[in-house]
Amino acid sequence: MYVEETINKYEKYINPAQAKLFRFMGLDSVEAEANGWIIKDSNGKEFIDCLGGYGMFALGHRHPKVVEAVEQALHTMPMCGKVLFNRQMADLAEALADITPGALQYSFFVNSGTEAVEGCLKVARLATKRTNFVAAKNAFHGKTMGSLTATGRDLYRDPFKPLLSGFTHVEYGDIDALAAAVDENTAAVILEPIQGEGGIIVPPAGYLAKAKEICQAKGALLIADEVQTGMGRTGKWFGVDHEGVEPDLMACAKALGGGVMPIGAIIGTPDAWKGLIEAPFLHTSTFGGNQLACAAGVAAIKVMKEENILERGSEAGAYLKAGLEKIAAEFPSVITEVRGRGMMIGIELTKEGAGGMLMSLMIMKNIIVAYTLNNPKVIRMEPPLIMPKEVIDHVLEAFRDAVAQTADVIEDL
Repeated sequence: MYVEETINKYEKYINPAQAKLFRFMGLDSVEAEANGWIIKDSNGKEFIDCLGGYGMFALGHRHPKVVEAVEQALHTMPMCGKVLFNRQMADLAEALADITPGALQYSFFVNSGTEAVEGCLKVARLATKRTNFVAAKNAFHGKTMGSLTATGRDLYRDPFKPLLSGFTHVEYGDIDALAAAVDENTAAVILEPIQGEGGIIVPPAGYLAKAKEICQAKGALLIADEVQTGMGRTGKWFGVDHEGVEPDLMACAKALGGGVMPIGAIIGTPDAWKGLIEAPFLHTSTFGGNQLACAAGVAAIKVMKEENILERGSEAGAYLKAGLEKIAAEFPSVITEVRGRGMMIGIELTKEGAGGMLMSLMIMKNIIVAYTLNNPKVIRMEPPLIMPKEVIDHVLEAFRDAVAQTADVIEDL
């Protein structure tokens, strides 16, 4: 009764089409509690979370040290008054300056990834006094108007046109196309170190470093959208760290809140921040930087350092990817490629219809996965970085069975 009541409320008060889709995919239960890599529904059924909140649960669900930090803030001052100094915000800004590359120093806190991207675009225009941007085709930067303009898929853009002017999109990974698009009117280039919703697309070696050189030569800024790749997801603190690239601005969110609180951050160098230093109230947020969220962020960074999460996630990701590659070699009629870094892995399928089928089969096996928003042919796996090998083994066994079942019907898709 509880489940049906919840679904009926979705249909009546949230979105009937969404409720119908969830039912169709076999997601007809209500999440009740979670811990580590396990989500339990209202009937007591346990699911292994291999989606990880689209990269949010780097530390798993309800890490006790993050929960403790948030509880402490809750019982002292959960929301900031905005007039006096905020110690939790100051501590988190310092912690981010410590782990981010290069001269990134200043932070402004928001509540989500799309807000972080919006802020980066505004700060870039303010710093450069320029109006144009270069982004990548197939990119995903969010769904508010500015971030949506940077997003590189027409499916999400077309219903809301006209969007912002001055945006050019080039092929991701094509450095010559990028170089040709950046000119004296370009405020910034915005790139994901790995395209997440685009299908877990890893760029060619040296691409990000060359993008930075192009920006420097033209006086433009480089914005790294680390909303999904940041906070250890790829095996390093940030995706740009794999090439030693130092962006001028960075958007961070998802895992920054330790899987407990929503928070995003705009992080910039002194040069990029000069416009906000001259006029600090040109960009503000009522809820951004609240004590609850900042306490979670500080605790999350501390846990990642103390519990060696970067190395653990890197090793677990390599183990998972190797297992998936063996399955791909066994079933070439279903899987064309396995790619990614760390615990950010995409499995590209031979046919688009196989994505929904595989997702449903895995859910039937009590394992949560999904396909990427821009490419339904790619199944994503972004488990908590703390997932142990014995759980990964179980996931691989279940996935192999699901792929074998899909192979039996692939000709009909």
